[in-house]
Amino acid sequence: MNTHSPLSEGTGRRTLLRTALTGAAVLGTGLAAGPAVAAPGRGAAPRPATPAEAWRELAAGNRRWRAYRERHPHEDPVTRRTLTAGQHPFAVVLGCIDSRVPPELVFDQGLGDLMTVRTAGEVLDEAVLGSVAYGVLELGIPLVVVLGHQSCGAVRAAVEADASGTRLPAHMQYLVDRISPAIDHGEEGDARIDATVDANVRLVRSQLAAEPELAAEAAAGRLAIVGARYELSSQAVHRLTRPDPT
Repeated sequence: MNTHSPLSEGTGRRTLLRTALTGAAVLGTGLAAGPAVAAPGRGAAPRPATPAEAWRELAAGNRRWRAYRERHPHEDPVTRRTLTAGQHPFAVVLGCIDSRVPPELVFDQGLGDLMTVRTAGEVLDEAVLGSVAYGVLELGIPLVVVLGHQSCGAVRAAVEADASGTRLPAHMQYLVDRISPAIDHGEEGDARIDATVDANVRLVRSQLAAEPELAAEAAAGRLAIVGARYELSSQAVHRLTRPDPT
């Protein structure tokens, strides 16, 4: 974001972003219904405008993906030209950098549909928080999905470093330090890694949901923040948290 971003215009907006970039506490999920908004370049197809509509669209896309019936939507010349004038994504997906889990593919979405943020192990930092806040507060996105996945290398590294007491080189230790609070010490071996994948998603979700401005959007019914997991073996995404958009 540069100094010309709408987030930096006016005292109210500056306060809004500053508050959204600092925080930490509990979840609120918005499930209220509202009118769908037509998305540019898509004819009569409405843009999902509520948390429930947004989740249903993602779930439908994942069903197509795992059935090998992808549509690869919104890549046509008209949509590409229309998107030069603006964007109206309907979900933020905070996922891992793993090359096997690109959100646009596993949810079968196209240009202008998703705002994706990817870090190893879905780790949060100020840049990630600001990016998510921008999508929700400035673009009116109704759904944030924290997407973990089976066999996460960042989670494995954190679990193994915790068990051995070793430190990782360079900036990788930062990732370990952020994931470590989610380690499930009630399990052993690969089961510990698998359980920690889920626990880490829940931790990151709760951290996002604790952000004051995001929590306010959720309390007003305009936003849901949900955790989900992608299975490499089945290509299916399933939710890890309740209540869910329905």
